[in-house]
Amino acid sequence: MEAAFSLNQCEAMIRKGSSSFYKAFGFLPSPRKEAVYVIYAFCRMIDNAVDEPEQSPYTIDELEEQFTHLEQADGHFIWPALRWLFHHFSVSKQPFFRQMEGQRRDLVLTHYETMEQLEEYCYLVAGTVGEMLLPVLHNHPDEQIVEAGIYLGKAMQIVNIVRDVGEDQGLGRRYLPLELLQQHGYSEQSFEAGVIDDHFRSLIHALERQAKDWFLKGLANISSYPPASAFAVELAAGFYGAILDQVIANRYEVFAKRAVVGPLAKLKIYKSIKEKYMADVVLESGAVSL
Repeated sequence: MEAAFSLNQCEAMIRKGSSSFYKAFGFLPSPRKEAVYVIYAFCRMIDNAVDEPEQSPYTIDELEEQFTHLEQADGHFIWPALRWLFHHFSVSKQPFFRQMEGQRRDLVLTHYETMEQLEEYCYLVAGTVGEMLLPVLHNHPDEQIVEAGIYLGKAMQIVNIVRDVGEDQGLGRRYLPLELLQQHGYSEQSFEAGVIDDHFRSLIHALERQAKDWFLKGLANISSYPPASAFAVELAAGFYGAILDQVIANRYEVFAKRAVVGPLAKLKIYKSIKEKYMADVVLESGAVSL
């Protein structure tokens, strides 16, 4: 009874927090989709503990302490949900600890200097999510499969960074590395002023190329996944990749406008990916509707 309530609460969190992920992973059969919801919910709590501490039920240190002693943790639906996750799937705790390390980085490192720094951050806050999800989505995730999952997570984080330039700027953060600004002749002063010119567009194109390269690496072994998992992963990647297309459609206005992929665009992506998979595999999961 407690687990069922907890899983429902996790589903509510992903439904509210990420319509793209909720729709994509809603095509999974149970218990895979519920496991994804739990992982999303806890990662969201880790993120909120740093970015929205006034609205978070726990500090990042309290989350880590409770998670470390998970069997005794109580007071929130996430703890029985996580116990359910670890009971049903061979998920390691280590990626969650690395995720916390990455989110803590936002408290001390607000302006990035190098692409190497940025890639490490992308791994900690998003590549780790790939490590968490693989034991849920794949029947036999070997080292190569896990590496691909990490690339997929890092690709999605690059998309987040491009989409959220203005929002992060408002929080006093610049994830766009200084070396990348300098390579494209775009100054820190222009960044602070929100200037969108050829230099800035060139910089965003470079990040777009990086993201697309990581998306390709992330989907390289997709045929080894169970069909429903492969479909869900491709759909999530398709939805996320389309955010970059929307940035371009918005004429690179990422300082004052958030790129959003609309329902018609999502439906088009869904139809295009669905053609690769048998309809009965997709429909048997009792999926959410687009």
